[in-house]
Amino acid sequence: MLQTPRGGAGHGTAAADGGPMSIGTVLNVLRDEFPEVTISKIRFLEAEGLIEPQRTPSGYRKFSPQDVERLGHVLRMQRDHYLPLKVIREHLDAVERGEAVPLPTVGRQRDGETTVLEAPDAPTAARIGRAELLAAAGIDEPVLVEWESYGLLVPLEGGVYDAEAATVATLVAELGRFGIEPRHLRVMKAAADREAGLVDQVVAPLKRHRNPQTRAHAEARTKELAGLTVKLHAALVQTALGVRLP
Repeated sequence: MLQTPRGGAGHGTAAADGGPMSIGTVLNVLRDEFPEVTISKIRFLEAEGLIEPQRTPSGYRKFSPQDVERLGHVLRMQRDHYLPLKVIREHLDAVERGEAVPLPTVGRQRDGETTVLEAPDAPTAARIGRAELLAAAGIDEPVLVEWESYGLLVPLEGGVYDAEAATVATLVAELGRFGIEPRHLRVMKAAADREAGLVDQVVAPLKRHRNPQTRAHAEARTKELAGLTVKLHAALVQTALGVRLP
């Protein structure tokens, strides 16, 4: 059994009385520690084989406490150690088999030895390849090319994407089921860019500081401000539509 740190996903699981949970309940459990997690992210991790929740006869996911505990470990290893999903999956599978394995270190192989890469000032987020993104969103190459033409998804150097691109792609696909085309979403992308620019303007002085601790504080401040802007954006949309989301 994996050991979950106090206050992590395992703590929230206990609050759910140990019974099977819907994906919405799992989201609420995890958000105490991972406020940026989304249902699309959980689905993506399932598609990548990180978790295997049971399904009801009608197709609804049912997550056990062990599923939620494992999800917490996956999200924690992504956040704290920036490990690829394949490495995380292999590590957790080995742990669950009872093997005493150390936490993997991201590095490169040379002459049979692992050379640990020097950590940059700003950590590199998890990346996914183009094929992984297509599989996660359930789309084909022409569709992805169209989305990129509208700026909804932008590949990084080397043709890879940040992990959040999977969430964006899944949401764009889901909106498409309601007849909302990618060209309609350009206004949302423009609004997101303006919000990101505002946050960056606030933290820019901290990012340029010579003190590494101050630069680290800038990252924490960026996450905090990003969370607040997302909540404000959601609240404004709900107010404009006269609805309240669960």
